[in-house]
Amino acid sequence: MKTSGTRERDRAVLKSHATLRYTSMRTSIFGACFIVALVCAHFGLLPVTAGASGIFLLLALAGIVSAPLSYVVLSRQRDAMSAQIADGLQKRQARPTSMKSRFAAEAAEEDAIDDALRAEQGA
Repeated sequence: MKTSGTRERDRAVLKSHATLRYTSMRTSIFGACFIVALVCAHFGLLPVTAGASGIFLLLALAGIVSAPLSYVVLSRQRDAMSAQIADGLQKRQARPTSMKSRFAAEAAEEDAIDDALRAEQGA
């Protein structure tokens, strides 16, 4: 039996990989649609010519079929991914210092250490 602490940790792990999970599921849906189109073309259910143009047609067909399918099927995963991205943006905007000021602070710290070392070597 899981405690509430482990459930919260599991939810945090699932939220932290929401983009990866959504992308892999969407790719899987596209792949499945492509395989179904390929099988249909192999058995003559889809009139597709052999060669690169036929494969391109099957890829386009798989994309057209998988787009609305993934829009409907993956709505929860898409919402989790957008929440993860929004949280990340809020955390970045909430930081008091910008990247430029952090670089300046690090450079000033390095300069102070360098000046101290030079003062010791000169004495």
